[in-house]
Amino acid sequence: MSAYQDDEIRRWHTRRPCTELQVREWFDTYRQDWKHEKGGHWAITRDGDEVLGRIALRGLDFDDGIAGAAYWVLPAARGAGVASQGLGALTAWALNEIGFHRLELDHSTRNHASCRVATKSGYLLEGTKRSAAVHDDGRHDMHLHARIRGD
Repeated sequence: MSAYQDDEIRRWHTRRPCTELQVREWFDTYRQDWKHEKGGHWAITRDGDEVLGRIALRGLDFDDGIAGAAYWVLPAARGAGVASQGLGALTAWALNEIGFHRLELDHSTRNHASCRVATKSGYLLEGTKRSAAVHDDGRHDMHLHARIRGD
């Protein structure tokens, strides 16, 4: 719940919890996503203890071999490569061990930090989805990045 009080996470995250109960419901949904092979949601930690951020693999489509990646990092961990390292590890696992063919991620065209994380992690910018997401200040165009097995 405290992560979603951060101004930057609030600025770029299109969904946010209003109560602690809602956070617990999200966690229950995350566990169900894993159980039903729809997605995976993990904390990014330092030494398995201190939470630095969150990373997810959503919309798992095993037939087409496609999934979507998402991430955020807490203020104290920003600028230290935490998001890039987490995305790199998730990407390697999903493409090489699980066998996905394509991973996608999108972010607001105004979110330059997320764009740097995506490109640093080998996700090529494929285009712009116009007016594709609602943020606090209105609709945003979204960059679409993708990483293909073998890139």
